[in-house]
Amino acid sequence: MKATITLLPGDGIGPEVTHEAKRVLLAIAEFFGHQFEMREAYLGGCAMDYCGEPLPERTAQLCLESDAVLLGAIGGPKWDNPKATVRPEQGLLGLRKLLDVYANLRPVRAFEPLFHASPLKPERIQGVDIAVVRELTSGIYFGQKTRTSDTATDECIYTKDEIERIARFAFELARTRTGHVVSVDKANVLETSRLWRETVTQLAEREYPTLHLEHMLVDAAAMKLIQQPSYFDVLVTENMFGDILTDEASVISGSLGVLPSASLGEGHRGLYEPVHGSAPDIAGLGIANPIGAILSVALMLRHSFALETEAQAVETAVVEVMRAGMFTPDVALPEHGQVTTRQVGEAVIAAITANEAWY
Repeated sequence: MKATITLLPGDGIGPEVTHEAKRVLLAIAEFFGHQFEMREAYLGGCAMDYCGEPLPERTAQLCLESDAVLLGAIGGPKWDNPKATVRPEQGLLGLRKLLDVYANLRPVRAFEPLFHASPLKPERIQGVDIAVVRELTSGIYFGQKTRTSDTATDECIYTKDEIERIARFAFELARTRTGHVVSVDKANVLETSRLWRETVTQLAEREYPTLHLEHMLVDAAAMKLIQQPSYFDVLVTENMFGDILTDEASVISGSLGVLPSASLGEGHRGLYEPVHGSAPDIAGLGIANPIGAILSVALMLRHSFALETEAQAVETAVVEVMRAGMFTPDVALPEHGQVTTRQVGEAVIAAITANEAWY
């Protein structure tokens, strides 16, 4: 197949992990006989430096013309001014809105080779495989904001249609898994959450009667994610709750560096990025963990290009590399030592091409 991919390396460690993800994409293209045309553009802090705005028009146009977008990370202390009216994060929020990728899928898996890096006991995280579905283009992050010398407001707005489409995404995903959906809200306090719960319930009763839908308050969900993470299969929630809960859930895997994400909409085009931030403290040292970016490539192959075999090839290779003890410093074991960002990428590529299952 032929596909056009826009790469947005961004800031901090973004260019380093994106480079390895790009190499994996090229290896997949060569090994399986595909043609991936890749173009790079600025987003975030680097875009502010070079273009004067966090989401330049050229970047926006390239993304709209692409079949998929791969992002590294954005932001850093250089642009971290609370009083600034323009910030790197505005570029990412604007891009999500532009592409109308309203469903953020964040898989949270407990990889056995990384059990040592998790703060939770192995028996508690054994078999954890959660699909968190976060509404991405509405809610408090996009509401009207006001500020005076001593007051501030952030408006949270959700429409019934917005809630219904994210719930439908979660329900369709649950049909391919165990059929258990936990919808997280704060319906005992917030009016938006009351609309959320009512809408999700009505949709389930009307179109998905065979699924097991459960409602859970966000504080209870936060506790249960640590106490019994294997309880969850598909978890769906609004924008801010999803942002917080997925960062909390990341500790289950042992490192933010290994978690991917996919932001999806109605079509095949998606925005793919590792969950981690720009980590400016280790930028340029060659020790950033590229696994989250590489697994984001697997999500791209699966959701934008419908290349399930290729996606499995990437995921299988990643697990093989972990089992071989090739870890960057964030998850390294003393007995195995540490490897570089580039060495992990090379090992993943080698594992893909050496696996006879794909011939």
